[in-house]
This record gives sequence, C-alpha cells and structure tokens, in this order.
Amino acid sequence: MRIAYISAGAAGMYCGSCLHDNALVGALQRLGHDAVLVPTYTPLRTDEAGVGIDRVFFGALNVFFKQVAPPLRRGQALVERVLDSPLLLALASRLGSATDPARLGALTLSVLRGEEGHQAAELEKLVAWLRDDLRPQIVHLTNSMLAGFARRLKQELAVPVVCSLQGEELFLDGLAEPSRGEVRAALAERARDVDLFIAPSTWYADFMAAYLQVPRGRVAVVRLGIPLAGHGAGRHRQDALAPATAAVSSPPAAPATSVPPATPAVPAASAAPQVIGYLGRIAPEKGLHLLAAAFREVAAALGAGRVRLQVAGYLPPRNRPYLRSVERQLAGWGLAGSYRYLGEVTREEKLGFLAGLDVLAAPAVYREPKGRYVLEALASGVPVVAPGHGAFPELLQETGGGVLVPPEDPAALAAALVELLRDGRRRALLGGTGRAAVHGRFGDAAMAAATLALYERCLAGAVEPADGAGTVRAAGAAVAAGAAVAAGGAGGG
Repeated sequence: MRIAYISAGAAGMYCGSCLHDNALVGALQRLGHDAVLVPTYTPLRTDEAGVGIDRVFFGALNVFFKQVAPPLRRGQALVERVLDSPLLLALASRLGSATDPARLGALTLSVLRGEEGHQAAELEKLVAWLRDDLRPQIVHLTNSMLAGFARRLKQELAVPVVCSLQGEELFLDGLAEPSRGEVRAALAERARDVDLFIAPSTWYADFMAAYLQVPRGRVAVVRLGIPLAGHGAGRHRQDALAPATAAVSSPPAAPATSVPPATPAVPAASAAPQVIGYLGRIAPEKGLHLLAAAFREVAAALGAGRVRLQVAGYLPPRNRPYLRSVERQLAGWGLAGSYRYLGEVTREEKLGFLAGLDVLAAPAVYREPKGRYVLEALASGVPVVAPGHGAFPELLQETGGGVLVPPEDPAALAAALVELLRDGRRRALLGGTGRAAVHGRFGDAAMAAATLALYERCLAGAVEPADGAGTVRAAGAAVAAGAAVAAGGAGGG
C-alpha cells in the first residue's frame, strides 16, 4: 500500500508526536508498504534514524509571511524557495520555540481554513506533489490541526484521509479569545472532511469525539507503540528486574527473542541512593512542581541522602522561569544536592537514564492522552506512579506496571513512591510485569499492524463516510505554530 503520512516539525525539539510518526512510518515500511513521511513546517527531529523525506512542505517561514504580508499570498516562486531553504528553516527552528502559543490564534485559524486560508498556495503545492508525484492510496494527517488539508486532498486525490489525535486540544484551549472560539468552530467544520480519526486510548477517543463534534464511530483506537530496541538491555538497577512470582497474574509473555534477558534479582537494599525519575517536557501542565513537593516528603521519610530526583526533558525557553522556581523550592528545602536536571536527552542517553531509575513518576496535571514515557519506562523494567486520569488508568491496567494515585496530590504521590522504594520485591514485580507487557504488545510493529488494518477498512469503504464525501472509495511565530501541531500543542508525551 502507498501511504502518505503528513507530519509536522517541532521547531528543532524532540516531541512525542514526531517520535510517534517516525516510528509508525518506519514500521509500516518494514512491513513492506510504500509509506512516505512528509514533513511540514520544519524538518522533523527524532531520536532514531529519521525516515522522512528531505523536502519540507508548508514551510514555517512561508506560512508566517503569507499570514502577515498579503502580497506574498499570490505566490512569488523565488521568495518562496529562499524562505524554504534548509538554512533559513534551521534558523527559524531555533527561534520558534520561544514564541507564546497563545498569540497564534489567527495563524492557527487560517491554516485550519485550508484552501480558504491565507496559506492556500502552500496547501496547493502539497496537493499537487501528492497528486502528480507520490499518488498515495491513503493520506494520514498527524493531528486535527491539519484537518483543513482534508477537503482539497480528497477533491484532488479521491482517496481516504485519516487523522491521528495526539493532544492538540491543550494548545487549542490555550489560545486567546476570540481566536479560541473561532478555531474550535473551524475545527468542528473541517473535522467532517476526515474519514477516520485514530486515538491512542479509549478515554481520549471518547473525549475527542465530543471535542471535534464527530460521531464516536469515526474515532478508532490504536494503542501507542514504541521502538523496543535497547530497552532493558543495559539495566543496572537490578532489583527492578526480578522475575514475577506465581502469585501474581501477569500478561501473556512476549516471544523470548523480543525481550532482553533479565538480570538476576538482587532485592537487598543497595548502598547507592535510590533514584526517582521524571521524563518529559518541562512545563507546568506536566507537573514537575508536584513531583518536587512529593520528593520533599519522600526525602523526609527515607533520608535526603538515600534518595535522588533526576529530571530529563526538553525545556521550552518560555518555561525557564518555571524550572527556576521549582529548583529554588528544592534548594530552600535543602534538597539541591539530591536533584539533577539532565536537559534534553538523545535516545542513547534516555536509555541510560531509564536504566538508572528505581521508579518513574508521571505527575501530569492535565489529562495526558498518550503517555509515551510511561511505555518507555516500563519497556526498561521501571515501575511507574501516575495520576488516575487521562490515558494512565488504561496504560497501567493493560500493562500491570505501576500504581495510580489521585491527580494533583503530592502527599498521595509521595506515599506511593515511598511504598515502592521500601519494597524491592513489589518494584521488581511491577517492573517485570510491565516490561513483559510492553515488549509483547506495545511495540511499533504492533502499532503499525493495527493502523494498517484501519487503512484497509477505509479503502474497503467499511467506515462511516465523512460528511459530504460520499463513500470512502469515491518566522518564530510560524515555527511555534508548527511545533504546537507536532507536539500536540506541546501536550503529548
């Protein structure tokens, strides 16, 4: 099958949506399909070998200048080529993440209006290339903020259009009025042009069907999958890899070749400090401040010298004051020496980071739709403590790899962390159970197979047709908008 997957660059940062899109397309290719990953806004940055094409459509600078400079909307080929040059897009990527997404309402609305928006000429370039050169059998959009593309794609290509849902509502709900209401209305209108939406969890499918005002039957669920290579192979927190006991019901084990062999358990307490980890973007909605407050209680219970907090993840420039405030609190509590921020990490660094954890905390304030970092921790045998909302209840129920606590409750989070850190056998059981489940059922190959089955349904006309479609068969600001699209509004993990 020939598949065009339209993704969105995230202004030079690693983002969950870019990692998801790259992993999905790569897995589809390994299944023997002609899947093509097409970047928009800026080049994609992933922590694995990228499979995207070199060309960037809907270039961030052209998108921005067509918004603010009406003469450029008529198309000036030389200017557009210059603005789409790799050097300028790279420069814009470094500047874009500093822009406040709340100021991007007019641009977001224009892009959603598709052929009626100020960026219509950019859309026509993409449509023409897909129609004349690639000729896909199906088009897959990275999230609903690109739903404005669907109408023209279907008019010119006469193929189904599928759209992932990846946390974009966090960005959209952060827009200032009146733009927020206008964008929501345009999104509901353009969502009717999409044949099928794909959500990573049942909770999120229910939520987004209502948000987009589409029938629930038009939102399918495909569980998130991750590349599994390297996860657990270098694990040195040995007690988290103890084999599960027969008294606990575990998910079906993966084939022996898919899971690295576990290190023999050493459940006795180690002289080294135990390590609590946080992996994700540094932002208030991700809840690092809640984890810091919980860590204070954990250190008081276990002793400040016996536990450490290690944090890794991208820090948007606008959130630097937030991180400084968290660090000042930790210092004021006498915990500066027990905390370390590692910054953004490569895949190899991430695997090493996870290998050194005893437990991962996921203190998200907002209702996380994906929780990729939970799967990554479990794949490495690290148990997880997460709030009981969003996708987390489904993830932990299906993997058996962690503990749920009430949302936004540092005391409850601290109590769960203390209990796990004091109970090596329970950590081992949760980590081992979660590891087997993720290696058995949450790899990128499983995600690709499930997605492919939905493509085949669309091509067979076995999904409810989109409204009006007949049957399925028949500068810095612009980059910030692209980053919001790519990262699910900076919300998806």
